Amino acid sequence: MTETPPNTLQYRFDGPEDAPVLVIGPSLGTTWHMWDRQISELTQHWRVFRYDLPGHGGAPAHPATAVAELTDRLVATLDGLGVHRFGYAGCSIGGAVGIDLALRHPYRVASLALVAASPRFGSADEFRQRGVIVRTNGLEPMARTAPERWFTPGFAAAQPAIVEWAVQMVRTTDPGCYIAACEALAAFDVRGELARVAAPTLVVVGAEDRVTGPAEARTLVAGIPDARLALVPAASHLAPVEQPVAVTDLLVRHFSTAWQDTLAAIPVPPPVHGAPPPAVHLGPIAELTAATAPDASAVDSGLRDAGTRVRREVLGDAHVDRVTADTDAFTEDFDDLLTRYAWGEIWSREGLDRRSRSCVTLTALVASGRLESLPAHVRAALRNGLTPTEIKEVLLQTAVYCGMPAAGAAFAVAQSVIQEATTPPV
Repeated sequence: MTETPPNTLQYRFDGPEDAPVLVIGPSLGTTWHMWDRQISELTQHWRVFRYDLPGHGGAPAHPATAVAELTDRLVATLDGLGVHRFGYAGCSIGGAVGIDLALRHPYRVASLALVAASPRFGSADEFRQRGVIVRTNGLEPMARTAPERWFTPGFAAAQPAIVEWAVQMVRTTDPGCYIAACEALAAFDVRGELARVAAPTLVVVGAEDRVTGPAEARTLVAGIPDARLALVPAASHLAPVEQPVAVTDLLVRHFSTAWQDTLAAIPVPPPVHGAPPPAVHLGPIAELTAATAPDASAVDSGLRDAGTRVRREVLGDAHVDRVTADTDAFTEDFDDLLTRYAWGEIWSREGLDRRSRSCVTLTALVASGRLESLPAHVRAALRNGLTPTEIKEVLLQTAVYCGMPAAGAAFAVAQSVIQEATTPPV
């Protein structure tokens, strides 16, 4: 194991040095040890490269809030080792990294296996809410509920030592890095890009996986050209742990028969890592168009798109869907104005981070007596990284400058919202 710079990942190699490289990626909350039971067989054919997510397995706690950032760190790590072409297998968020690799670095991925993966992992609200719970209560709620997410009930009852080992992996993860990975999964959505995955692909799913189950696996197979589906009986989310022989056999057969040895089928030349893309000459008409200032409708459209994205990230999909469902011909112009300027202009500015904007917003709502909007923005403050203690301090500050009655009413609202939002699942 080597010291890990911030832009790379903690890794280990197993297997003969002269064999083709097979990269294996872990699930959220696990370490590279989740693949231990595959290594003896895989290393008979490949040099296996395993990596840990930031803050997992003792890796340095350099949070990554996007799947693309994890991919970039993995590519930088492999570049530093001189590994340019490889097979890739990843579980859950490790599978998301595999999809991103295949989309952005198609010339590097010889063959791809996606285990317990999805083009979109549940809802953004679900993962951001998980981040709120971890920020407030630590990782114990996630550790306690990991067995029911990862294993079938029969396996959990029959293998208590393995279940405890899995729980300990979660407990030893850095909370900030876990929250960042939740943010990465919340934002991950490649449903519209799957047709561009060129690598031969195997999709593996546990038949009883309730996290990313057979429905998500079939979405991947339907979208990725010529992808194949393998359903693993009596397995849940961590199928490599629960059914190691079956998963190992699937991986060996896939990578033995579906490994592209040449780049002939992929016309994109490999760029130098970190170098800017080559310049493209647009031609006189295109250059004239590009140099022309966009019209007002184009600006409005850009603000609307940015505003919609930020509004959903801050307030949550469920809230925005509920509010916009009531929009009609009378209110649609106001909702459009709100989306473009409150969210596309103000909340999207770089001068303040979202934590600071939440503090300002909470204070303004208390000062103006707009308590009907306070619940949504207390939830938003939690999603934006404020702790209940920090929200309490904001409201105490408003008691001095906005008045005791206003702050008292705000405390009552915020207390109820915080209790609901930060209570761990049973």
